[in-house]
Order: sequence, then structure tokens, then C-alpha cells
Amino acid sequence: MIEQKSISSAAWISMAALGAIWGASFVSVRIALDEIGPLTAVAHRTFWAMLVLWGIVLALRMPVPREARIWVGFLVMGLLNNLIPFSLMAWGQLHVESGLTSILNASTAVFGVLFAAAFFADERLSLRKGIGVLLGFLGVATAIGLENLHDFDIRSLAQIAILGGTVSYALAGVWARKKLSGLRPQVAAAGMLTGSTLMAVPMALLAEGPISLDLQPVTMMAIAYYALIATAGAYMLYYRVLDMAGSGNLMLVTLLVAPVAIVLGALVLGEKLAPNAYAGFALLAFGLAILDGRLWRLLRGPKPRAAD
Repeated sequence: MIEQKSISSAAWISMAALGAIWGASFVSVRIALDEIGPLTAVAHRTFWAMLVLWGIVLALRMPVPREARIWVGFLVMGLLNNLIPFSLMAWGQLHVESGLTSILNASTAVFGVLFAAAFFADERLSLRKGIGVLLGFLGVATAIGLENLHDFDIRSLAQIAILGGTVSYALAGVWARKKLSGLRPQVAAAGMLTGSTLMAVPMALLAEGPISLDLQPVTMMAIAYYALIATAGAYMLYYRVLDMAGSGNLMLVTLLVAPVAIVLGALVLGEKLAPNAYAGFALLAFGLAILDGRLWRLLRGPKPRAAD
């Protein structure tokens, strides 16, 4: 029987860092959308991050892939992991309240585990994974407020768009493992962002007009954060976690994003955490512990030894 990929301590640390970085990115993207359009926001995000990452690749003298199949892989990855979800979610944030948006975004973990189970033998769906993901998702929903679920309306194009973005993220994890495994994280991220930029910039120009840098300082700061830190920096961690934990486990990062946003709101904006937030954190922590496997083995007890 093929062993499922386990989550190492190093992978958990990297996933926690990704959750913190992407949790703050929701705020920065929303600030930028007050002055620029969703497609322009995506173009800024991919273009500046691409430049930074290629600068790192060249400075470290890393080999640049030359095979056509790898560059096709970069284009598809840029579409699935950047252009589609960034655009759909940026547009969705203009019409859907943040609580429901975060709940819907966390469903990426559910789709990620399901798609990974369908494509990879070593990431098959088990009872442990099913329970862990459901507990984690319920924890995120509880922390934000279960009353937000009452506002879900399948007829809402904005909500459907956000769900479409989560499906695209999950498919991207599968594609990256199948087609881009083995590449250095900096190279894989730079190539992916090159593919998405080649599509995002023309789309922004056609749909929203010339891309201007004459923006308010707060908008420029928001773009700098979500492009340089939440994209360039985060995607180097993304590919590292992919290699360490697998595509299904990688999607669990989305379960950490919403709680991080709540904590940042309390620390930075002085917002008070409601009791349901602490209950949600407890459920989330329990779900992640189940997914890690060690607590699950402890709860189940030692396996009976086979008879000689």
C-alpha cells in the first residue's frame, strides 16, 4: 500500500507563514481596488512579482528552463494559479462581504484534497483527511461567524466567481505537482508569473485602459505588499511546501488565511475578537492536528501486531 504524504514540522512552519502573508493580502487588495480595477490589480501583482523573481534567479545564476513543455506548463500554471483566481476573487471582493468571502476561499482546501485524491495515489482520500478538512473548514466558518452562511446565494455571480477561483487554485496544485515538480522554487514561481503576466497585462489594457502609476501612496503601498511579499515571496514558499507536503496538503494553507485576517484586525485596527472566533480557532487547530496524523494515531491507539 502506498503511504500518504505526511506533513513535516518544516512544512507546517512554511504553511503558517503562507497563511499569515496571504491573510494580510486580502486587506491590501481591497485597498487597491478603491482606485484601480480588478484586472489592473492582477496585472500589477503578477508583473512586479515576476521582475523580482527573475532578478533573484539571475542573481543566483540558476539555470533557466529551455524545454518547450516546461514553458507550456508555466503558461497553464499562470492561468490556473494567478490569472483566473486573482481576477475572479478581486472582482468578487467588490460585491461580497469579507466574512463570506473568507469562508468561500477556505473551500480551496476541500477541493484541493478531493482533486489530489483523484490524481495522486499517495494523496488518496482517507477518513483522517476527510475529518480533518471538515473540522478545519467548520473552524474557519465559526471564527468568522456562521451567520454569514445564511447570506450565501447560489444566484450571486460574485459568490460563484469566488468559488470558481478556489477550484482553480486547487487544480493549480495538481498541475504544479504533475508538470513542475523538481524545479527550483524561484524558477518555478518566476516562470508561472511570466505566463500569467503575458495574459494579465493585455487583458487589463483592453478592459480597463492604460495602466497608470500615478496612484495614491496608500494604493502604491498596497500594491507593493501584495505583489512583492504576498506574491513573489509567498510563491517561493508555495513551491517549497508543494515538494514537502504534496498538492492536497498545500491547499490547507487556505484554512489559515481567514483566522490570520481576524487576528490582524484585532492587533492592527483594534477590533475585538468575539467568543466565536476563539471557538473557531480551537476547531481549526484540532482539524489541522488530525490532518498532521500524529494526533490521529494517538487517538486510534497502537495498531495490533500481526500474528507470527
